[in-house]
Amino acid sequence: MTHLIRPVRAGEWREAREIRLAGLRDPVAPLAFLDTYKAAAARDDAHWQERTARAAEGRDVRQFVAVAPDGTWLGTVTVLVERRGVDVPFGEAAAVDQTHVVAVYVRPEARGSGVAQDLFRAAVEWSWALREPFVRRVRLYVHERNVRAAAAYRKAGFVPSGRTLPMEGDPEALELEYELRRRSGCAMDEDPLAG
Repeated sequence: MTHLIRPVRAGEWREAREIRLAGLRDPVAPLAFLDTYKAAAARDDAHWQERTARAAEGRDVRQFVAVAPDGTWLGTVTVLVERRGVDVPFGEAAAVDQTHVVAVYVRPEARGSGVAQDLFRAAVEWSWALREPFVRRVRLYVHERNVRAAAAYRKAGFVPSGRTLPMEGDPEALELEYELRRRSGCAMDEDPLAG
């Protein structure tokens, strides 16, 4: 599937809102997102404008989108910068400067086409390109029953770190942390999906 991966632009808040709501309507949304469709749909335009503008700035958060030739957004991923020792919204305070991949969504018709891998590549390349902070690892969380997402993360080179968290709202279920560590002086720094 032909697509372009690029950072979101500040004025694209309507498109950012639409793909977020599409992701929250996906059948696995309760496993994949801590947000709900009802809560997200109730947020006003100012929320989406601010969220998208912040992601477009690319200082402490960056959103990437996969765009089809006709302009349709096929998928998205967001990357949050987490500085060492600073409390983070999900998980424990970072032991190293790192980034956190969140809000991963690929439309059903684009799954299996390379869109997800290209989004992960952009997220990891952006993480490795940061100089302040100098990122040592990229992490994400996946629900233990979200097999499809876990397979995509493993395909992108992420491996389980061994850390787990109880799922918000379901303490019997676990969120598993996956990570990709920087390996200085190897091909991984140039191509995050290299074997």
